[in-house]
Amino acid sequence: MFKDLDPILHSQLRLSIMSLLISVKEADFTFLKEKTKATAGNLSVQISKLAEADYITVKKEFKDNYPQTSCIITKKGIKAFEDYVTAIQAYIKKN
Repeated sequence: MFKDLDPILHSQLRLSIMSLLISVKEADFTFLKEKTKATAGNLSVQISKLAEADYITVKKEFKDNYPQTSCIITKKGIKAFEDYVTAIQAYIKKN
């Protein structure tokens, strides 16, 4: 039987964000925007959804008088991502 896929991660942009964070652990907003090619508004909304699910922590600070937002993947986020990958692999193996 197929496992349900995590609806939080089953969004292309949220999955992209998590894929980047799983490899770098922490990334700033500009890096994520460049890598995902998302608009600032859409990226911000998707980051908020991941933070609400406790998959990432959002850190806001000032650097040289400019606001800087960084995202850090949480242990819960790592586990959710690993479970999602395992579920996708099960779908592939069933075919």
